[in-house]
Amino acid sequence: MKPRRLTALLIACLLLAAAGCGGGGDDESGDGGDNAITFWSAEDNAERVKVLQGIVDEFQSKSGVQVKLVTIAEDQLASQIQSASAAGSLPDVMGSLSLGFAHSLAADDLADGEAANEVIESLGRDTFSERALSLVESDGTPISVPADTWTQLLVYRKDLFEKEGLETPDTFEKIQAAATKLNQSGTAGIVAATKAADGFTQQTFEYFALANGCQLTDDQGNLQLTTPPCVETFQFYSDLINNGSTKGGQDADTTRAAYFSGKAGMIIWSSFLLDELAGLRNDALPTCPQCREDKAWLAENSGVVTAITGPSGSEPTQFGEVTNFSIIKDGNTEPAKQFVEYMMSDGYVQWLGFAPEGKFPVRAGTKDNPQEYIEAWNKLEAGVDTKAPLSDFYPEEVLTALTESTDTMNRWGFQQGQGRLVGAQLAELPIPKALASEISGKLTADAAAKQAQADVEEIAQSIE
Repeated sequence: MKPRRLTALLIACLLLAAAGCGGGGDDESGDGGDNAITFWSAEDNAERVKVLQGIVDEFQSKSGVQVKLVTIAEDQLASQIQSASAAGSLPDVMGSLSLGFAHSLAADDLADGEAANEVIESLGRDTFSERALSLVESDGTPISVPADTWTQLLVYRKDLFEKEGLETPDTFEKIQAAATKLNQSGTAGIVAATKAADGFTQQTFEYFALANGCQLTDDQGNLQLTTPPCVETFQFYSDLINNGSTKGGQDADTTRAAYFSGKAGMIIWSSFLLDELAGLRNDALPTCPQCREDKAWLAENSGVVTAITGPSGSEPTQFGEVTNFSIIKDGNTEPAKQFVEYMMSDGYVQWLGFAPEGKFPVRAGTKDNPQEYIEAWNKLEAGVDTKAPLSDFYPEEVLTALTESTDTMNRWGFQQGQGRLVGAQLAELPIPKALASEISGKLTADAAAKQAQADVEEIAQSIE
């Protein structure tokens, strides 16, 4: 594959990665000794790096394997991989990689799927979420080791729903009814992403599409965007915004601000919203009138829906992301495998503790203690400026739904072997562009679906 295309695809794969990473790191490789490895991590937040280095130090002490930790900002990772690949100095292991990134490494024959499979078997395949494993497989074989997940959520005002006699918004029909009912002067029924050049709009559309049985391609790779379930999803999204939301472009910042100010009945956002909603982050505090005296008021009066169902959907489904450890081919494989096993066992709870609201365990526990990591996750403290367990703000049924969310999670393309197409189309975002035109009245749902399909077909041809 041409280097420029590799870079484009890897950059695209970062668009749907979890938020919250910044900064940079050293890009030099380790000394390549028999008992030394280099680990690149996209977890480059200063506080997380300190904790991560502690996990690495513990592993080194117990194993005798020397690990050089290199932290690299997500927006720099693609170029670093290109440079290192050309120079023959790729690391032995990479961590915190999105599904798209992990599949792109595999497609370019850089990831060691056999080593990943051996790690999974050693830890116990049945200790992993079956859905997480299915999303990291290519031709039935894992291409990486799934580490954790975050999920897209529909968060809603329980107090407003109770006042209006509305049902839990877990189907298209109930979501539309609630959005229309709650859309009043000064308050939006729902806020959700609508900007054309925004990966957040892609995430939200895919959330609805998956729930309605709309896939990007079928198992043979044929595009499906003009099928009835997909056209129906375009129509639903447009009607939802035009009948139950605010005018103008919406993105992650504007939707969060609207819900936090008490001016929206529902919001579509990732699970990274949960600590902010509870008032644990000073730069993103709830500002509703009731929140002035109680920062946690909005969290206590919000309900959380994970999986939803559309009229053409067969089961409740949701959008989410699986982050991964990828073992790199032609590296120091045995100590690399040993390191990943450690990160997914002795170091796992500390790893999840970076951001419990956005790191749900893909291993519920071990062979000997099947619920070990779920139980530990429930006690982990979330937040930035203030730390507290999510259980202080959300009921047990919400926490259970979050930890089980991976089992109802899905993604476009990966299970159909179309990881390269997924990454390529994320670089251009043809679906959000078509959707934005539909919402503005320039296109019908059918025309928007046809435009999106034509644009994705052109992208598919360009990467053949």
